[in-house]
Amino acid sequence: MQRVLSTYRYVHHPLGPTLLAEIAQAGIPAIEIFCTLGHFNYRSQPAVLELGGALEESGLKLHSLHSPTERDTAVGRDSGVPISISETERVRRLDAVDEVKRALEVAERIPFQYLVQHIGHGREAADPKKLDAAFNSLEHLVIFAKQRGVTIALENTPSELGSPESLQQFIKETHLNGLKLCLDLGHAHLDSGVGGAFEMMSERLVTTHVHDNHGEKDEHLLPYDGTIDWDATLGLFSGASQPLPIVLELKEQTAGGPVLDQVRAAFDKIEEKLDGKRSRIGKT
Repeated sequence: MQRVLSTYRYVHHPLGPTLLAEIAQAGIPAIEIFCTLGHFNYRSQPAVLELGGALEESGLKLHSLHSPTERDTAVGRDSGVPISISETERVRRLDAVDEVKRALEVAERIPFQYLVQHIGHGREAADPKKLDAAFNSLEHLVIFAKQRGVTIALENTPSELGSPESLQQFIKETHLNGLKLCLDLGHAHLDSGVGGAFEMMSERLVTTHVHDNHGEKDEHLLPYDGTIDWDATLGLFSGASQPLPIVLELKEQTAGGPVLDQVRAAFDKIEEKLDGKRSRIGKT
């Protein structure tokens, strides 16, 4: 099983060598970096070079980046100015595209496989004007990413615009076949359900965001701490045509957890359950 930890768990703290070393020491071989400037200054070449050195020293692999979703988010702040590639106002849309390009340029110094991208911001309707704006953005970004060895994976979000159905229809109608998908389990649980989302997205699914909630808000809890049916979910994963990376995208809780021992235990439990299901499939 491919274990990846999203640094979203530490998004309110600077991403530095000490934290990366602790992640590696917990037996986690790869990370996804959540792009906010207060956490990781992806716009700064010295910061990117420093991160590359720290990753090499710790032995960690950079699996993916999560595209920036907000501007001017400083360490300790919960929100900033939205960055949306489906912005219908042209100047703002081009500004959003430029910000995504700056994140993609990290691959020129530190190779990574996927850029996880939201198609909109917040709970937006599937407005044709927003979809046209997203097409104009992604038509350019897909090429820009490919030139740097990166595949863009659109993430399902709990909105009409970002629903699995909308994402599939968008790719079908735009013929942007270079786009792939990232299944966010927590978002699916808040929306139409994990099973339906997996079925809808499976054909283009290349990466994941694994976390739990109680079906009411996006809590980003450890698996089994909410109400997702993990037995059914891991059954879907075990039957996938290709093994999917397990990218834990957790949120810092009020008590300061989850700590890395809990994260490692969550990976261990998921791997044990997946292995058990795959062995049963192999015997049938």
